[in-house]
Amino acid sequence: MQTDIALLTKYSQPGPRYTSYPPAPHFADDFGINQWRQEIIESQDTARPLSLYVHIPFCDTLCYYCGCNMVATQKYGKAQDYLSYLKREVDSVAELTDSMRSVVQLHWGGGTPTFLKAEDIRDLASHIRQRFNFAADAEVSVEVDPRGLLLEQVQALRESGFNRASLGVQDFDEKVQKAVNRIQPLSLIEEVYGWFRAEGFSSINLDLMTGLPHQTLDSYRKTLVEIVRLDPDRLAVFGYAHVPWMKKHQKLIVQSDLPNFETRMAMQELILETLEGAGYVHIGMDHFAKPEDELVKAQREKTLWRNFQGYTTHRHADIYAFGASSISQTEDVYAQNEKRPDGYQKMIGEQSLATVKGYRMTTDDKIRRDVITELMCDLSLAKASIESRWNISFDDYFADSLNLLKPLVVDGLLEVDKKEIRVTTLGRLFLRNIAMSFDAYLNAPKNEAPRYSMTA
Repeated sequence: MQTDIALLTKYSQPGPRYTSYPPAPHFADDFGINQWRQEIIESQDTARPLSLYVHIPFCDTLCYYCGCNMVATQKYGKAQDYLSYLKREVDSVAELTDSMRSVVQLHWGGGTPTFLKAEDIRDLASHIRQRFNFAADAEVSVEVDPRGLLLEQVQALRESGFNRASLGVQDFDEKVQKAVNRIQPLSLIEEVYGWFRAEGFSSINLDLMTGLPHQTLDSYRKTLVEIVRLDPDRLAVFGYAHVPWMKKHQKLIVQSDLPNFETRMAMQELILETLEGAGYVHIGMDHFAKPEDELVKAQREKTLWRNFQGYTTHRHADIYAFGASSISQTEDVYAQNEKRPDGYQKMIGEQSLATVKGYRMTTDDKIRRDVITELMCDLSLAKASIESRWNISFDDYFADSLNLLKPLVVDGLLEVDKKEIRVTTLGRLFLRNIAMSFDAYLNAPKNEAPRYSMTA
């Protein structure tokens, strides 16, 4: 354990999470509505399925740790206005889309999608289904804030085809909850969790967070005991990123109340020991799942992939994303919407789309994306596979990257030979660091380089 903590300390540095490559800070302002509309038209391919993402930015209250693009409001009318523009964007994209393309995945994120009332959940879900061709076995998931949730909302979600839910828990300790302005006792989580099970949701994920104010090793151990007892299908255990220069409301957190680095590292060890001891598989990047989960099976079969929705089994799906700040993705392009809900609505009202940034990938970007994503998903990489796919000599093309990997090999995080790169069990804790060795954008001048959260 002490060796692992020493390594976590050594490799703790700012770095991307690689939900895309290049990461979003490198998207350009000269890619806008016209470019995205043309990309949709030119990229239609019935062999490529679709993954849809819908961003609902509203929350009842502000959680001080939040890093999402959200608006805290008690005025429900704002959400109703937003939904009218959201549906217009859905219509605009659907008109450009081949009706034979199959939707294999839909995810509602936020903010808090369950900010919406039951009737609006049904209405929006129905509108989307009418515009797109959904596969019978499509994954339909939603992020849930248990606070204020009503059983009728859960029922509306299930009746609308949702079969997966992700509940925001973070921590059960009352002192921690008060410090981050998110009060939700264990009894509430148990009740809401029971509703989703009773309504027949096939998969339930619980989101946890470490590094919050007043967290201790003992207090978090108690939270993990209750989490294991609840027996979710998946778990995401994120480290809190204190970035008040990006999220001004995080200044409401008293920095001296945050656990020190040693405590955070010890909590990472505790999480691994507890969850793996309970039978969960550590997929990587803070994610755990039961052995029979399809993510675990996909990783074993080397078909797992990673995108803006996290780990996915739908590697070859294009993402059409709707709502403020959402990011779409085709094989060649990333396209991001205006972040501010009012600005988003203005653009939709005037032009039917709201793209303000984007990026068209180069061949080098695609090669590096494949390497980074396969290492983070498969935990191994066959050099010959990349060589045949891209007509390169791996060792020559990535000579600089392989030199950067040498210290990680010495520290037991990787095994590298003439044919393959393999991530060790210990190395799963350092996937971001491993990926950074292949990132061609990290050497930008200091005054131009984006600021990232710490890798540990």
